[in-house]
Amino acid sequence: MPRFRAPPRFRAPPHFRLLRRGGPASARMLQTRDPSGSGGKTSARERVTQAAGMAAAWQRALLPPLLLLLLAWQAASPAGFPEEDEAPGAWVLLHVVQGQVGAGNYSYLRLSHEGRVVLRMRSVSGDADLYVSDSTLQPSFDDYALQSATCGADAVAIPAHFRRPVGIGVYGHPSHRESAFEMKVYLDRSAEPAPFADAAAPDGGAHRHAQAPEDAPPEEESVLWTVLISLLKLVLEVLF
Repeated sequence: MPRFRAPPRFRAPPHFRLLRRGGPASARMLQTRDPSGSGGKTSARERVTQAAGMAAAWQRALLPPLLLLLLAWQAASPAGFPEEDEAPGAWVLLHVVQGQVGAGNYSYLRLSHEGRVVLRMRSVSGDADLYVSDSTLQPSFDDYALQSATCGADAVAIPAHFRRPVGIGVYGHPSHRESAFEMKVYLDRSAEPAPFADAAAPDGGAHRHAQAPEDAPPEEESVLWTVLISLLKLVLEVLF
């Protein structure tokens, strides 16, 4: 008689398991399980954890160079101007202006005084920037002749040859809802010619004393510094 062989026994793959309840006869279903246990999807908590880790890594990577840049800029920015409480004796205080400006808005002033005038402004709260022009009475960050846009004290020297009236614009940085500022306006008399200069000429001489040239105003911040400062503000807004 021919022999009949039993069919080979089915063996489920390792990632299949047979759920039984009570014994072999009560098998009810087969479930598929991912060997990794994650089901092929990342949970919301894991995504939040990964995002927080990436943000922390960016902060650790960017914060040290940004702080070094800020310290270097603060060390270089006072060049040409004394400290706030150390105005030279040749500077005469003309006005003290206090005001507030909203985020992204301008507060405009007009200067009619002749001579070399120095503007020194500090942000009491928020961050106010300074723009000056002798061609428009409403200067802005797109249209200006002189500017100082720092995270701290701002200073601008207006030369005597600027056409009067001079337009002054105070800009409230968008990083703060409102910025309060205090501006001191000084007349720099050290640039004025000495009185009776012509009378000191030697007798009988046709020599004419040349007027002492006006002290050159401090060099304006380069475009590179302006770009770096704007980048610093943007990164600080993103990180904090």
